[in-house]
Amino acid sequence: MDKDGSIILFNQKQIRRYWDANKELWYFSVIDVVGILTDSPRPRKYWNALKTKLQEEGSETSHKLGHLKMTAEDGKKRFTDVADTETLFRVIQSIPSPKAEPFKAWLAKVGYERIEETENPELSFDRAMKTYLQKGYSKEWINQRLKSIEVRKELTDEWQERGMQEGAEYAILTNEITRAWAGKSVKDYKAFKNLKKENLRDNMTNLELVLNMLAEATTAEISKKKLPTGLAENKKVAKQGGHIAGTARKGIEAKTGEPVITSKNAKNLLIEAKIKRLGKKNRR
Repeated sequence: MDKDGSIILFNQKQIRRYWDANKELWYFSVIDVVGILTDSPRPRKYWNALKTKLQEEGSETSHKLGHLKMTAEDGKKRFTDVADTETLFRVIQSIPSPKAEPFKAWLAKVGYERIEETENPELSFDRAMKTYLQKGYSKEWINQRLKSIEVRKELTDEWQERGMQEGAEYAILTNEITRAWAGKSVKDYKAFKNLKKENLRDNMTNLELVLNMLAEATTAEISKKKLPTGLAENKKVAKQGGHIAGTARKGIEAKTGEPVITSKNAKNLLIEAKIKRLGKKNRR
């Protein structure tokens, strides 16, 4: 496919997808997914019937579908329905097929866990710890990452107090902080690490995490003192907090002679953690 598209495999069958760099979203071919989950010899006809049924029931799912040109089996590009991850899960929930049941069970489990975490926030940290350990991150890195989650929560709580809206305004302020301390926008930072939808913090080194925490914690403290109102004033505070961490970054780079901002991502971090564990094992 073209440079913005790719193909992933599920049960040895292809699913076409497209990466929208502006929205930072993957869009998947709905027909490909339907074909895999239903084993229908005519997935397009099956999907058209299901889509009509959803429309008649007043489901919002059909209104959230996209329409993109994707390469068909004959090599020609044709328009087809696509869905982002959230919408695709809603489509899967509507498919009466045994193959779709594991997805439905998983979605129900995730939903239940989120309700539990709302009632007991400590559970989210426990689950995060287990998830990172299963992925192979080092315990030292995990401790930093969990601390960064705590710092981030304190910052977003402060933004909420200042009347900032979760979503677009949080993203704008985060971008200001990141640009001020790292010298890159969030989008450029992720591109530098060859990331798309992946979480940027999950792909930071220990030092990057520490400086990002410093930037966010400092921003929160300045905000508590200055009590900014409106997006413009909060952006100024975000720049100030990020600038302090940026000064620390430049000082570290001057002393070490090496850049703090690295292209290393989770793949590199996990390899390094594995090598470190093997080294400790061999020394025993």
